[in-house]
Amino acid sequence: MKFKTVQTLQKIATLIDAKFVGDQDFKISGINEIHVVEPGDIVFVDHPKYYGKALESAATTILINKEVECPNGKSLLISDDPFRDFNKITKHYYPFISSKESISASAIIGEGSIIQPNVFIGNYVTIGKNCIIHPNVTIYDNAVIGDNVVLHANTVLGADAFYYKNRPEGFDQLISGGRVILKDNVHIGASCTIDRGVTGDTTIGDGTKIDNQVHVGHDTKIGKKCLIASQTGIAGCVIIEDGVTLWGQVGTNSGITIGKGAVILGQTGVTKSVPGGKTYFGTPISESREKLKELAYLKRLIREEKKR
Repeated sequence: MKFKTVQTLQKIATLIDAKFVGDQDFKISGINEIHVVEPGDIVFVDHPKYYGKALESAATTILINKEVECPNGKSLLISDDPFRDFNKITKHYYPFISSKESISASAIIGEGSIIQPNVFIGNYVTIGKNCIIHPNVTIYDNAVIGDNVVLHANTVLGADAFYYKNRPEGFDQLISGGRVILKDNVHIGASCTIDRGVTGDTTIGDGTKIDNQVHVGHDTKIGKKCLIASQTGIAGCVIIEDGVTLWGQVGTNSGITIGKGAVILGQTGVTKSVPGGKTYFGTPISESREKLKELAYLKRLIREEKKR
């Protein structure tokens, strides 16, 4: 997420009541998670395991819970609770805006698009031309929808990321300030849920078709002309490249990549990244031919055991 205007290190430090290391006028242009940071961004880190990754990332300001040596060309914000203060920055620069109408006056709806009854469209949503939005669809703030998109009944775009920190008093949610982006010619079935990014975008590429009751987690990127069948669950921060097919009840781990043109057969658990151009099956996932050979071998062993 980028700030509307560039901020200074001292201004952010004052906002969160933190010490800082670096020039007080050091420029800060946004706030992002580690996997999408760019120069000018703040990233937070609160576990020693990830200090190095954060300090060496593209982010130029690191919100951290330990005094460490500041890398050249960067700045530090020293906080006793970076998770809390990351949320504080998000709330300040991207506050929640309540809606007072079913279709926000700030929404832009393209020529020829049809909005059925009982649809909710939040603040600053953009919908392209010749779309059909069926009854009871909910589109949260800042979503971007291309041309010729179809959203079937009860689908929700833009709910919060499932991202929590476990504290003694309960689970503390990381506030979501990102967006959902649907490119042209995307079709989404009934009762699907597509979460917005935490700081970036959850994106579904041109021509992709998604069946009913599919969940897409935060910050996931789905490529062009993918097919995703019913009851599939895609975790956060997944990359699904162009032309991938996911059959029914597939589930994925977070942070993995499914290569271009891969086919994932039904009820497979995608536990790791897999190359494109192949067909996969089973949990843990493997190439379908190998998995079927394994199953056939196990059946033969069982038959032989019964004969003894």
